[in-house]
Amino acid sequence: MAYRIKVPPRELPTDEAHLVGSLEQWLMDMKKYRWSLVAGVVVLVVAGSVVAAVLWQNAESARKAQDLEREATLHYLMRPLNDPKKVESNMQEAIALYKKITVEYPNTPSAPLAMFGLGNALLETNQLDAAIDAYTRLISTYGSNKPLVDLARQKLAYAYLMKGDVAQAAQSYSAVLNNPEALNRDQAMFELARLDESQSRFDEALKRYQELIKSYPNSPFANEAVLREKILDARKSHEAAAASSSDQKP
Repeated sequence: MAYRIKVPPRELPTDEAHLVGSLEQWLMDMKKYRWSLVAGVVVLVVAGSVVAAVLWQNAESARKAQDLEREATLHYLMRPLNDPKKVESNMQEAIALYKKITVEYPNTPSAPLAMFGLGNALLETNQLDAAIDAYTRLISTYGSNKPLVDLARQKLAYAYLMKGDVAQAAQSYSAVLNNPEALNRDQAMFELARLDESQSRFDEALKRYQELIKSYPNSPFANEAVLREKILDARKSHEAAAASSSDQKP
């Protein structure tokens, strides 16, 4: 009599059964939400394309603005001094290009430089109100560019002085002086001293010259400040002697 070996039915281990069940559930979920998944992938692709397009456009804008700024600066700097008509033509071309950058590419790295160049070109062509407007817009729009803003404040003070507005000029110089990190702080201090001197505020002027000599001994303005200090000291001594002589008269 033949014996039959009974083979017990194979049961999957618990972990393997769980894995198979999870896989089947995942496949079912994939079928159920496939259109949502497809839509999500499409959205990601579109979003990536938009970001890439924006980055490319920004790069193109920056390149165009840089090219225009370079061309404008060449017109501004390469002025034949013996040809007044060519000088005027170059300046007008530079002004037009600088304006184009500030209007069409205001968010590019070249825009602050273009605004500064515009103010300088307008100042040199004696368009004082327009120059003041350009410097003021640079300060308000690109305030994070501290070195350029301090230079713009200095040039703004020159423009106000050319208009005869000493108070506004002093305010612009003071704004530079109030920034401890300003690279042109020594010049602003010197110019404020000169303004004090021109307004007959000799004691204030002397204090500023002395502070400049002490704080910035290597500044090119320090030598001039030493000379002005000596002149003011001599003036002060002369006035004191004259006052003393007057008091001794019967």
